[in-house]
Parts: sequence; structure tokens; C-alpha cells
Amino acid sequence: MTMHLLPPMYSTTGKKKGKVKFASAEAKRKAEQLDREWRELQKRWGVDAETKKRQRAMTSETLSYTLSAPPGRGNTNHIKSRDSGHLGPVSSKQIPKYSGTKIIGIGTMHKSNAVPIFSDEEAVAISTMRR
Repeated sequence: MTMHLLPPMYSTTGKKKGKVKFASAEAKRKAEQLDREWRELQKRWGVDAETKKRQRAMTSETLSYTLSAPPGRGNTNHIKSRDSGHLGPVSSKQIPKYSGTKIIGIGTMHKSNAVPIFSDEEAVAISTMRR
């Protein structure tokens, strides 16, 4: 499904949160007090979120990538190309041409619609048709 068919909630623009606006000065003081208490609680228990993330990232084992072929698919540089006897590039295919006698020509009927014409009566009928 392409993005233009999705509802607005799936938009990729405008995802940044704006400045926090408090209902009153009292609500702001209360939010700041709760934030301070939360940081103090984290310090008391020895939990620092950023340091913990950094330590976990540094202690994890490094990723290793192996670029080896699966079994049975070794290096095949020793296999030569097949010699088909052609000395140069192949010429392009010839464009087919109608060599029969049934079709007189091709007419345009409606909105550049190509129509085969089999008789003189059909040619007159197509030429007198209105849009």
C-alpha cells in the first residue's frame, strides 16, 4: 500500500513533539518536582539510564559477518564460457511485415484506436463515424 492511500496518522512528517505547555504555573511546579524526585530516586538506586545504555552497548559482543558461499556453491572461476561458434554480437531480429491479402489497411476509429480494414465498405463506414 502506498503512503498516499493511508490515513493521516501514518504521516512521516510532523512527528516531533512540541514544547510542553502546562495548564498553570502550579502544574508546572508539580511536574518539575516529580521529575526531580524521579532523578533522585534513580541516583539512590544507582540507575543512570544513559550510563546503563552505554555500558550494555560496550559489553555486548561485536557482530561478525562471514562472506562464504553455502555448501555446494564454491568459486567457479575455472569454468569457461560456452563457445557457440558466433564470432561477434548477434544482429537484431527483423521486424515482421504483413504479406497477406486480406487486410487493406489500418484505420483510426476512436481516440487513436487502430482498427484493421478488410474491405472498402468498412473503410467508408469508419471514415463516416462520428466521435
